[in-house]
Amino acid sequence: MAVRVPPSAAPADDRRPSPYERLKQAILAGELAPGQQLVETPLAQWCQVSRTPVREALTRLEQDGLVLRTDRGLVVRERSPEEILDLYETRIVLEAAAARAAAARRSPIDVITMRRVADRLERLDTGDGTEMAAANRDLHRALWRATHNESLIDLLTRIDLHLARHPATTLSQPGRWHEANGEHRAIIDAIDAQDLDLAEKLATKHFTKARDLRLALWAADSQT
Repeated sequence: MAVRVPPSAAPADDRRPSPYERLKQAILAGELAPGQQLVETPLAQWCQVSRTPVREALTRLEQDGLVLRTDRGLVVRERSPEEILDLYETRIVLEAAAARAAAARRSPIDVITMRRVADRLERLDTGDGTEMAAANRDLHRALWRATHNESLIDLLTRIDLHLARHPATTLSQPGRWHEANGEHRAIIDAIDAQDLDLAEKLATKHFTKARDLRLALWAADSQT
């Protein structure tokens, strides 16, 4: 399948994002669909650059795991339930490690920041799934920063990038938003109390539930 790019999407000035950022966001938003072939020339025209920075961007996206090299050339990576399971199995381990590290290393400012983000989540209008997912991501990134472990933050950021390719959010499921906010509060309380074992246990439970809901969403979508 040849690449399709919206002609009206071309940026108008030098403040436009880099080809890498442009293509990454197009993949995450579904503008470039799973399985879609990525051809340098039309992509370069879309980004209003030469083929060289597009080629470099595609190489980075391949390293990120968002693009796959096949006998048809480079394509947007397909989604599958196996991929979801693999990503969440890894994420559960990393998020549990992050909660434990945050409990050991958090500063008072870290705790204040996490509680402020949690407050914002509880005030959020739950009618917009995209906004809910973004706010939820802010909460977890605040927790990651409390680990003061750059390697762990980098790994979690990469996992989060892959999960962003699956647009449906588990937080839109009936009752899940309020339930998840309660789980966030409990994790933050454990981190504040520097209870390493409890923080790890609660994070494991939180993301195991998210994994199960994500797989259920996939199954439901596959039947429609």
